[in-house]
Amino acid sequence: MSLKSERRGIHVDQSELLCKKGCGYYGNPAWQGFCSKCWREEYHKARQKQIQDDWELAERLQREEEEAYASSQSTPGAQSLTFSKFEEKKSNEKTRKVTTVKKFFSASSRTGAKKAEIHEAKAPSPSINRQVSIETDRASKEFIEFLRTCHKSGQEIYKQCKMFLEAMHHKRELSIEEQSECAQDFYQNVAEKLQTRSKVSPEKVEKTMDQIEKYIMTRLYKYVFCPETTDDEKKDLVVQKRIRALHWVTPQMLCVPVNEEIPEVSDMVVKAITDIIEMDSKRVPRDKLACITQCSKHIFSAIKITKNEPASADDFLPTLIYIVLKGNPPRLQSNIQYITRFCNPSRLMTGEDGYYFTNLCCAVAFIEKLDAQSLNLSQEDFDRYMSGQTSPKKQESENWSSDVCLGVKQMYKNLDLLSQLNERQERIVSEAKKLEKDLIDWTDGITKEVQDIVEKYPLEIKPKNQPLAAIDSENVENDKLPPPLQPQVYAG
Repeated sequence: MSLKSERRGIHVDQSELLCKKGCGYYGNPAWQGFCSKCWREEYHKARQKQIQDDWELAERLQREEEEAYASSQSTPGAQSLTFSKFEEKKSNEKTRKVTTVKKFFSASSRTGAKKAEIHEAKAPSPSINRQVSIETDRASKEFIEFLRTCHKSGQEIYKQCKMFLEAMHHKRELSIEEQSECAQDFYQNVAEKLQTRSKVSPEKVEKTMDQIEKYIMTRLYKYVFCPETTDDEKKDLVVQKRIRALHWVTPQMLCVPVNEEIPEVSDMVVKAITDIIEMDSKRVPRDKLACITQCSKHIFSAIKITKNEPASADDFLPTLIYIVLKGNPPRLQSNIQYITRFCNPSRLMTGEDGYYFTNLCCAVAFIEKLDAQSLNLSQEDFDRYMSGQTSPKKQESENWSSDVCLGVKQMYKNLDLLSQLNERQERIVSEAKKLEKDLIDWTDGITKEVQDIVEKYPLEIKPKNQPLAAIDSENVENDKLPPPLQPQVYAG
């Protein structure tokens, strides 16, 4: 499904929500744009082709091994007796493996496996005898009470559900896609039997399938939700980190037609966020879908109150994206995958549940690919917001209405203060780097000037002068002079 971002906001053509095969049902990104029915058909075609290719490969390997063995036996004296026995053993082992692969892909083996599973289902399983939780026990009691209203078909439905649970207990080693395929086949077979054999009305069939889904998925939840064999948990962390990084996105950037200053609208936004977060606490796919549907209805109510007119589909998707960004639901990808794999396919293909779920998948896909153009921002501003260097200018405190919570006002005031401090810090760091550069340049300039002066006027150091002699040290003729007068004291 392609998402379009225009200046007026986010827009998805309603035709793009439908199955790309043109059957009229809602598609799903997890099914590559197909609906549940068309995806199963494509999956079966690909699987049959893979089985045929594997079978042909097995035959070719067996034929090559037989030819190699025959050629080695026809060459006299080429190999020793010990090496010939080794080759024979190797060929027999390879033939046994190829035969096993062929039996695995043959129709008879699959039928025999199913019979064996049914036979083993008659024996008591440790999973059935374990201590059930309160929720599982409550779901079992509700299911039994419901089946009592079905009269004769109730016993058959209960028997089929017990056999399915036993079969799933022995298939836990299979991949989650194969387990999902088993569940979808079970839903389809039970629904067809109710419609053809029991002649049950479509409304009654839907209600019965909801009860069956609740009963079996309550018991299978902890085994098939976010299993360790998948990368669902890794995807959850990636989406959660992505949403955290987009905490700065405002309703104006997404062109969300919701005014949270209106108390009724603010309450609807809070309820929508609560519903989308509460989805993770549910165990049944139908209950998780109900949370998505309730969240979507609160969104439509918030838009209707803000615009004083019914909301359109073009208004709904941007608001849903904003709710997801604001709520950051836990294990979002795991819940979407769980619903896709084990929900009754009829709910995802038609109806409001299917419509809202498809929009949620589109919202998550948009968040994963969100860029500057989608938010009508320059790439420079987008990068600054994503790196946390700055944040969009918040609403000024004087513009707040008197009904807004004081805590919210203080929160935005603190955010503005932090933004201003961040800008001041960036400015100080920039000026400090500039000052450091100026000091380095000044030092280099002074050093160069000193060197130029020294080179132009080199310093000359003269030798040390001889000590001065007495005035008459070399006047020989003065030796005959009388001695100098000495002062004398006379007594009077």
